Amino acid sequence: MFNHLNEIPIIGGNCQEVIKINKGFSNDEKYLLHMQDSRKVLLRTFHLKEIEFKRTEYAILQNMQDYNIRCSQPLAFGEIDSGGYIVTSYIEGQDAEEEIPTYSTQEQYNIGIDAGKELRKMHQLPAPTHISSWYTRKVEKHKNYLNAYRTCGIKVKNDHKIMNFIDDNIELMRHRPNLFQHDDFHPGNIIVKDKKFAGVIDFNRYDWGDPIHEFLKIGIFSRNVSIPFSIGQIKGYFHESEPDEHFWTLYSLYLAMCVFSTVVWTLKAIPDKLDEMLDKLSIYLEDHDYFNSVKPKWYQHTMK
Repeated sequence: MFNHLNEIPIIGGNCQEVIKINKGFSNDEKYLLHMQDSRKVLLRTFHLKEIEFKRTEYAILQNMQDYNIRCSQPLAFGEIDSGGYIVTSYIEGQDAEEEIPTYSTQEQYNIGIDAGKELRKMHQLPAPTHISSWYTRKVEKHKNYLNAYRTCGIKVKNDHKIMNFIDDNIELMRHRPNLFQHDDFHPGNIIVKDKKFAGVIDFNRYDWGDPIHEFLKIGIFSRNVSIPFSIGQIKGYFHESEPDEHFWTLYSLYLAMCVFSTVVWTLKAIPDKLDEMLDKLSIYLEDHDYFNSVKPKWYQHTMK
């Protein structure tokens, strides 16, 4: 890609320095570019086979500007001989996953509040009309994962209880809204600066469906980084009020479904990490006493 920088009109010969970014799990190649006018921009390159998916991602970033979301501003999209590219503004700050644990409890909570407010604004964007209902897509995925789990040779403790909980509540998804999902919303994709929320990054895993599904990442990931942040995100999303029982049941339903998809995906993609992933599963299963409780222990305990 270095050989093709000058072919990107917005960059041309105006780039002074190129720094490759190796963080993250995206297949994109990412570069921080220092421009001659002292600006910093982010260049992401991708294979041409992904261009339609990336075109939608770029359009989503444009939509996010309409809702005043604190995220990267889209600057350019296109293709050259070696692949496609997206150029966006660069958000100054630090990785929240690394920084937040060093902050005070109140500072962590306040960042969570702001993150929750931003997430709610994102969920104003409706799915394109050609996207089928959330219920149809999610049920089909779950059935496929469950069938694969049953034949994979791995057994999660109390899996029958988890399956029964899903069966008892799966109809709650039937009339859920079909809206934009960032689908990877957690401290690893949040930037902080001066101990405050600065923005959200990495929209490349976007999806469409129930906005409550976004909170899945709290149970799996964020609560292990910062419980005050996690509580703040939930409270901020709900205008600093307590969510109702319906929220907690849906939240738990999506966590329960994730048990089986996680096992199947891990065996296929990163089998050497299976024990580590099973440990993560056991943490959130214990949080919910294997779904005897829809509200996690960490939330109840901290709110006392």
